[in-house]
Amino acid sequence: MKDLLLILFFGLGSVLAFSQGSKSFYDLKALTIDGKEFHFSSLKGNKVLIVNTASRCGNTPQYEKLEALFQKYGKNNFVILGFPANNFLHQEPGTNEEIKEFCRLNYGVTFQMMSKISVKGNDMHPVYQWLTSKEKNGVMDSEVKWNFQKYLISENGKLVKLVQPKADPFSDEIINWIEN
Repeated sequence: MKDLLLILFFGLGSVLAFSQGSKSFYDLKALTIDGKEFHFSSLKGNKVLIVNTASRCGNTPQYEKLEALFQKYGKNNFVILGFPANNFLHQEPGTNEEIKEFCRLNYGVTFQMMSKISVKGNDMHPVYQWLTSKEKNGVMDSEVKWNFQKYLISENGKLVKLVQPKADPFSDEIINWIEN
């Protein structure tokens, strides 16, 4: 009996330790590009595409297709969160205000842009810590390789997959995920 109690006690301790170290997607939050706190719990029931962006990158024209994707599917429980980041060759040097203006004027962006963050390194934002760590997301470890890498999150808050930076936002991979 004593052995059974010890097993139960230590087993429960492991479960508690895991649950305290592992957050749900819906526990995350970040600041919008306007500096307002945005709770990911407001995204329940939506498919979410998260993308790290930059305004001086060869992939920057993807803003246009990301916006078109949002216009086509945004009314169908689909959300895009753009996270400007200056981690790759200093291709996003602007302030939040400059980035917002750039996106609006050049690409008519209406999907949710977030405050500029770091997507790798010692100052990696908690959202990207969750996206890139199997220990946190329960699915896979990954590394952000370049600007416009995309992460797909299910309507249940589960990481589904990573889509490489060069992939067209209208690729079959992304469209099939949205539509199914």
